[in-house]
Amino acid sequence: MQPEALKYLFDIREAALKIRRFTDGKAEGDYLSDELLQSATERQFEIIGEAVNKLCKEFANVGSRFPTIGR
Repeated sequence: MQPEALKYLFDIREAALKIRRFTDGKAEGDYLSDELLQSATERQFEIIGEAVNKLCKEFANVGSRFPTIGR
């Protein structure tokens, strides 16, 4: 696999791990009442989305492995 594709996959993994750390032990009410938690979590989802988008565009063979709703 090409180094740039691996970088995107690394970014996806790291962002997912951050989301897990940020939300571990939190209830929905905790999330809804904590603006900082919401912002940090949503930013990591943005990072995941950007990396998946780049993978699909630049490395179709890798991006095609991601399930897509409505495909």
